[in-house]
Amino acid sequence: MELQQMRYVVAVAETGNFTRAAEQCLVVQSALSHQIARLERELGARLFERTSRRVRLTSAGEAFLPAARQALEAAERARAEVAAAAGEIRGRLAVGAIPTVTAVDLPTALEHFHLRHRQVRISLRSGASEELTERVRQGTLDVAFLGLPVGAPPKGVRGRELARGRLVAVVAPGHPLADREHVELRDLSGEPFVDFPAGTAGRIQSDEAFAAAGVRREVAFEVSSPDFMARLIRQGLGIGMLPADFVSELPDLPVVRLSDAPARMEYLVWSRSSPSPAAAAFLSALGVPAAGPPGP
Repeated sequence: MELQQMRYVVAVAETGNFTRAAEQCLVVQSALSHQIARLERELGARLFERTSRRVRLTSAGEAFLPAARQALEAAERARAEVAAAAGEIRGRLAVGAIPTVTAVDLPTALEHFHLRHRQVRISLRSGASEELTERVRQGTLDVAFLGLPVGAPPKGVRGRELARGRLVAVVAPGHPLADREHVELRDLSGEPFVDFPAGTAGRIQSDEAFAAAGVRREVAFEVSSPDFMARLIRQGLGIGMLPADFVSELPDLPVVRLSDAPARMEYLVWSRSSPSPAAAAFLSALGVPAAGPPGP
């Protein structure tokens, strides 16, 4: 079994198409198909079901895929470690971030890292804090920037608190609250809300604050991005709750400060195992020791 064969299997699984997988791997389709068929004969099982319309993994393929990914990552890590021993940082840096991260100017940080370490392939995935934490635990992300309720640090990872802040209410221009400098959560009762999906960290910090204030609220619109939230707010469909440090990104929307505002923390997390040379270099660039205290 060869690493190249595993790479082809992963590419087909991710693209769902032999032609696109071959283009991604920079080989002709016939060569890729031949190597996968050879691997299937060696394993004694078909990895893909092929029809005229689609390609999908068989149960054997589903079982094979995680191990193939781990083998490829291990090989890449080994090459990166050898290069690091010779003083060169290379390999991959997979970063995750919530859309509302403000403690770090992430685009600038990634730009500076890229200019200094051009042999490192950088990728970025946006998502909810709990999804990103799980991906760090699984090793598909090297580091992630999270936003969490106060008193709920990430589990199963190493981490450092970057900042603490408060949420503010964001309303449409012309809303009755638009000219109020400060209100309480009870002043928002009866308003329809635009918020993040139930159960996510971005939603929990608001839900807990309203519950503590004894205020019931209706979340009429659940969204996954602050940009979409802002579009709905502009249309007057509801009000939103966003980090105070983030709302400068939305200069056209009035901001209402809350005297009993929900609190939040921003965290940087990374794997409890030894970080890759690229991840260690990125953490160092941020002033974070890679061997920091492990999370709970």
